Amino acid sequence: MKKWISCLSSMVLLFCLSFTISAAENIIRLATTTSTYNSGLLDELLPVFEKKYGVKVHVISVGTGKALRMGRDGDVDLLVTHAPAAEKEFVDQGHGVEAKSVMYNDFVVVGPANDPAGIKGSSDVVSALRAIADSQSVFISRGDDSGTHKKELALLKSAGVAVGFEGYKEIGQGMGKVLQVSDELQGYTLTDRGTWLAYQKRLQLTLLVAGDPRLFNPYQVILVNPARYEGLNTEDARSLAQWLVSVEGQSMINGFRINGEVLFHGSAQPVVTTQ
Repeated sequence: MKKWISCLSSMVLLFCLSFTISAAENIIRLATTTSTYNSGLLDELLPVFEKKYGVKVHVISVGTGKALRMGRDGDVDLLVTHAPAAEKEFVDQGHGVEAKSVMYNDFVVVGPANDPAGIKGSSDVVSALRAIADSQSVFISRGDDSGTHKKELALLKSAGVAVGFEGYKEIGQGMGKVLQVSDELQGYTLTDRGTWLAYQKRLQLTLLVAGDPRLFNPYQVILVNPARYEGLNTEDARSLAQWLVSVEGQSMINGFRINGEVLFHGSAQPVVTTQ
């Protein structure tokens, strides 16, 4: 009797372990930027994919720098990020494979309506950042090694402006929080257009600088290299990557709007109809 009970217990344990492994295989760990997450785009896209493929997507919303580090450690299956130079290094070093262009928008500079730096209407972001620093105006930086932070640092360098000028404040937070703090302190900040459009109705800030080609903001989807790490759900992650760049995925990206405004433009298909 004891032997039979022991055997039955072992069978139950094996079944539970098998179920757990099977369940884990049906979860995709997606590390993506706070800008993508805050915009609400993923809430629109992922339920459609999950229903179609019978897979759950666990979204980890962090800055691009941290997302790439998670990929390097094999802690996630897939990345959606927006820092081209850092992404190229990630792939060149063998951490990521099958990188695909998925969408783009642009960065903009927003700030208080009274605009103490006098930058409103400028299409030269470098001159605008220099004016903000010269006027000792408040500028809120993400300071989190995100794609937006990397872009900000590159633009400040081009402007000949040292990080830490009077009025410069790093807060180490995601884009939504940075916009809220900028609003509270009546400061300037650099933001992706998607998050700005998602938050603008809640803020008193004004869009001041846009249209400079240097503000282009491309996103890629990158599969974490399965040859480097064990336990990745590569098959399902590849399905998600391929769906995002498919005609259906691209059409949904193009069709996603807030208050009639397009937040992202699909970049993987030559012609994609919008909803």
